[in-house]
Amino acid sequence: MIILGIESSCDETGVALVKTEGSGLPVLLADALHSQIEMHQAFGGVVPELASRDHIRRVLPLTKQVLDKSGLNLGDIDVVAYTKGPGLAGALLVGSGVACALGAALGKPVLGVHHLEGHLLSPFLSADPPEFPFVALLVSGGHTQLMRVDGVGKYEILGESVDDAAGEAFDKSAKLMGLPYPGGPGLAKLAVGGNEKAFKLPRPLLHSGDLNFSFAGLKTAVLVQIKKLVEQEGVPVEQFSPALMADIAASTQAAIVDVLVRKSGTALLQTGLKRLVVAGGVGANQRLRQQLNAVCALNGVRVHYPELALCTDNGAMIAMAAAMRLQSGQQTANTDYAFDVKPRWPLDSLTA
Repeated sequence: MIILGIESSCDETGVALVKTEGSGLPVLLADALHSQIEMHQAFGGVVPELASRDHIRRVLPLTKQVLDKSGLNLGDIDVVAYTKGPGLAGALLVGSGVACALGAALGKPVLGVHHLEGHLLSPFLSADPPEFPFVALLVSGGHTQLMRVDGVGKYEILGESVDDAAGEAFDKSAKLMGLPYPGGPGLAKLAVGGNEKAFKLPRPLLHSGDLNFSFAGLKTAVLVQIKKLVEQEGVPVEQFSPALMADIAASTQAAIVDVLVRKSGTALLQTGLKRLVVAGGVGANQRLRQQLNAVCALNGVRVHYPELALCTDNGAMIAMAAAMRLQSGQQTANTDYAFDVKPRWPLDSLTA
């Protein structure tokens, strides 16, 4: 079975083809991705209307690109999968509309996929795929969640962000430092040369006794620290020395990573599981990977990540999630081409 996956939830347009054979893991045949980062940089963040219009321009050329890469044609597609939510409503409507129109034109069934489930299952596309059950740390954009995963569609939320997520903490802190959008990766790069103990920043909810996250207070602490430094240095943040900027970045990153690592370790202890899956854009952070690898190695835990290219939003994860849902019998594709989208859609609402 050949599945075409279309991702358009925010500021990346992704298209991919996967193939399933029997009960084995689906295989990625081809994928293509267009990022809107350069377009949104002038505005300091994603402009939903511009994002939607750009998806319209990109989705069909990208579809042709993956078909050419794979050597297949439209007639070879068996199912068209698309991101149904969560995400920006207008952006989701583009992918959903194109997918359902394509399905109707080809007479092939369609399947709406949960964006976060796509991230969650993306490590199954890696060279070292996990096995069920496992604890998952999902750190994608505005979402930070720990969950127990016993199978496709079998998700138990153990803890989640009550305000700002880890990705938002990276991006908002970076913006306070004057770094260009998207700030998170820039902050992480800057942190490599810094002293993570230079500034004492809070680790929110680290000792809360639960597995929830809260990073809004950290952002405020970074703001307060920068204001103090502006007074001390007598210059705006944009004129701080490279060494000072690196220290701020390293201290901020350390605060975020410490919380993620500690809570992940607690989740593993509470569940008794010996496998951890990390997924989502923040999962590409090298400091987070180093810390998790070290902690898991000490405790005999296997840790799995998606390939770096698949940490961002992409069509491969949508096609993969659709394939695994169909294989497991959790869902069936349909030929009802009337579509809707779910900008807000809790992952644990998916029925097993």
